[in-house]
Amino acid sequence: MGMPSKRRGLTDILLGPGESPDPRFTLANERTFLAWIRTSLALLGGGIAIEALTAQVFEARLRMVMAVSLLILSLMVSAGACVRWLRVERALRQRRALPLPALAPSLAMGCVAATVLVSGVLWRHWHG
Repeated sequence: MGMPSKRRGLTDILLGPGESPDPRFTLANERTFLAWIRTSLALLGGGIAIEALTAQVFEARLRMVMAVSLLILSLMVSAGACVRWLRVERALRQRRALPLPALAPSLAMGCVAATVLVSGVLWRHWHG
């Protein structure tokens, strides 16, 4: 029994031509996607926590900048995870080399920037 034509059409539109890869590779790609989504949710929770729980530590404007920055980073990681999943799945179907992960270095740079910002603010708060 084949796949319904509507489903097959959507698969072809999203993933392009090629053969279905070994299910183990598809499932590994999905697990990686879900790991990125967990990271995105952690960033989202961090942004909400900063806004809700740090009123005594940070000024309102700075708290808002930090919270919104984490929320934007969360959105970027979530969208990047989706794009990455599609690119890897297409590469698997077409038996091409896997694309380089742009998501990890981007997240790392965002985390470094956030760490520097928070460290500077806390330093100024405690020593200023």
